[in-house]
Amino acid sequence: MRLKPVPEPPDSLDDLRAFQRAVPLVPGSTDDCCARLRERQGLPDRQTANDWLAFLRALGLVRETPRGFVRADAEPTAERVREGIREGVLLVPEALAALRDASAADPLIHDDLFAATRESVPRHDRARDPNWEATWGERAARLLRWLALVDLAEPIDPGERGDPGERSVAYVAGEDA
Repeated sequence: MRLKPVPEPPDSLDDLRAFQRAVPLVPGSTDDCCARLRERQGLPDRQTANDWLAFLRALGLVRETPRGFVRADAEPTAERVREGIREGVLLVPEALAALRDASAADPLIHDDLFAATRESVPRHDRARDPNWEATWGERAARLLRWLALVDLAEPIDPGERGDPGERSVAYVAGEDA
């Protein structure tokens, strides 16, 4: 099963480690874990904390047990995070395919990724969110930044691509894609 949440990526894998360590070693309920994440990482609301909890689970850094969530005995190495993203995050295969098709002359921006994955957005997300296009466009931008964090994407100068008033970061496939 691939998960949808893609929180704002941290600046480094060391910062990701801090999110992982905010989850308890002793199993805790979703509410307890979200409260700890909010408190220890300064997250603005429970939904953001819940997204982090789900994302950390997708990366294999947190496990869900019958008694609740618990920190996994795994370090957030680049290899582990790459594998977790590839295997556990919705629309990553499509993003990696789009990155492989991109080139320095025609790099991928988040609008391109959203266009390439638009038809794969779950129907229930379209139905419940009147601004689903903006929501999933922002998700595409965050996903590209996560892929760059673990060398699955490489940011480059977008040149003239994107909205002239807002220069988008453009990407090509990274060395580990």
